[in-house]
Amino acid sequence: MLTSLAFVFLIGMFAAYIFNRLKLPSLLGMLLTGIILGPPVLNFLDDSILSISPDLRQLALVVILIRVGLSLDLDDLKKVGRPAILMCWLPATFEIIGIIILAPLLLGVTIIEAAVIGTVVAAVSPAVIVPRMLALMERGYGKKKSIPQLIMAGASVDDVFVIVLFTSFVSMAAGNGVSWSNFTYIPISIIVGIIAGALTGTGLVFWFKHYHMRDSVKVLILLSISFLFIAFEKTSWVLFSGLLAVICVGIAMLKHYQILAKRLSKKFSKLWVMAEVLLFVLVGATVDLKYAFSAGLMILLLVVLALLFRMAGVWLSLIKTSLSPKERLFCMFAYIPKATVQAAIGAIPLGMGLPCGQIVITVAVISILLTAPLGALAIDLTYKKFLANDLEPN
Repeated sequence: MLTSLAFVFLIGMFAAYIFNRLKLPSLLGMLLTGIILGPPVLNFLDDSILSISPDLRQLALVVILIRVGLSLDLDDLKKVGRPAILMCWLPATFEIIGIIILAPLLLGVTIIEAAVIGTVVAAVSPAVIVPRMLALMERGYGKKKSIPQLIMAGASVDDVFVIVLFTSFVSMAAGNGVSWSNFTYIPISIIVGIIAGALTGTGLVFWFKHYHMRDSVKVLILLSISFLFIAFEKTSWVLFSGLLAVICVGIAMLKHYQILAKRLSKKFSKLWVMAEVLLFVLVGATVDLKYAFSAGLMILLLVVLALLFRMAGVWLSLIKTSLSPKERLFCMFAYIPKATVQAAIGAIPLGMGLPCGQIVITVAVISILLTAPLGALAIDLTYKKFLANDLEPN
């Protein structure tokens, strides 16, 4: 296992560096590293690391969600207003509906399997979007109309919305198919998850204020509580969104203890350096290349058509705003990249032994390979033409 980990980190980071130098998302290099090192190609990864791959990906997902919670200021959503609220769920909903319509026709899957695919693909990628939006804010592009803030806030909550739906649809796919009563569980699990996370975060703030300990210890406490939330969600006797609870812990801490939240966010950013490599390399290692090549054209068509549904959702979210057509088009481009969430949850159905598991992970990987560079390049090539620079003198 140690040799495999050495290959994962050394080759994964080197590939990430090469792609970064090429002005492409570094995560693509990590993903391709996993495909090459995995069983279909070189088979350099030990079975022991592949067997615990789902748990390692779950760890990476927890790190992502804690980072989102510790940096998601709800006041940003209030400042931007209605468009930000709509951007949190409407584009993803459009894309999921599009895939539910198209996937049975193109891939021959059932409706519930199409819904699982839709929730995996529909999440936008903060890993690609957030650094670029922060850079635009520093340079003054779109600052007056809060366009970067709108995109970042919407993208962060978009992931939460999609992940909650994903857990619900996966449980349906693992059971007796579609039951309309199951849809009533979704708002209940969301509400219980929010309450549990908010109360836990508030309690941790009280604890950390009254009992001194190192920030590294606080990081371990946050991780441990998050793992318990994930485990608690799997119990059959309670409706509970553990992933949403993890995010709400961070939001509550940012609300009540901002200084600490920012410090811990930096700690988790450093932890993400390791988790990111593990996540994307191990996801790449799960891809069945023969299956991907056999169904690749139909999957590619599905991803492209689903993007059109997503872009229509973004356009509708921005109706009756002060944004010009070019600014709205930029927002549509900025909502293209997929990466982090697809890597984190794409292999879960396969790990659960669901019949649709292989096709879900294949769609997830192809969506990353297509949309991450496409969206990144679209943002980089259009922001100067489509957004006003509010720092430049008139």
